[in-house]
Amino acid sequence: MQDKKKEFIRTIKFTLFSVSAGVIQIGSFALFGELFRFVPWQAHLFSLILSVVWNFTLNRKFTFHAANNIPVAMLKVAVFYIIFTPLSTWWTAVLTEPTGFLNEYIVEVGTMLINFVTEYLYQRFFVFGKSIDTAKK
Repeated sequence: MQDKKKEFIRTIKFTLFSVSAGVIQIGSFALFGELFRFVPWQAHLFSLILSVVWNFTLNRKFTFHAANNIPVAMLKVAVFYIIFTPLSTWWTAVLTEPTGFLNEYIVEVGTMLINFVTEYLYQRFFVFGKSIDTAKK
C-alpha cells in the first residue's frame, strides 16, 4: 500500500510541475506569437524547448529523486523530443497554417496534453525508472 501512495504522490508532483511548465509554454507561445509575430509552428518550437528544460529539471530533482547521470538522463529526454518535436511542429503547422482549420491555441493545448501523458510514461519507466528515489533527500 505504501508503494501505491508513493506513486500517487509522484504522479501529483509530476502533474503540478507539468502545469507550471504548461504555464511557461503557453505564456511563451503567446509572447512569441503575439508580440514577436512568429508563425505558430515557430512559437510552438521555442515555447516547447523552454518548458522541457524547466520540467526536466524539476521532475528529476523533486518528483523522481533521481541521482542517475544527468547528461545520460538528458540524452534520453532528448531522444523523446527528437521524435516528438518534429511531429508536434509538423501537426501544428498543418492544423494552423493558412490552409489549416484550427485555432493555434487549441492545437497548442491539445499538443501539451499529448506531451504530458507520453512524457510522464517515458520519464517514469525509461529515463528515471531504475534510479527513482536514489538521490539524497
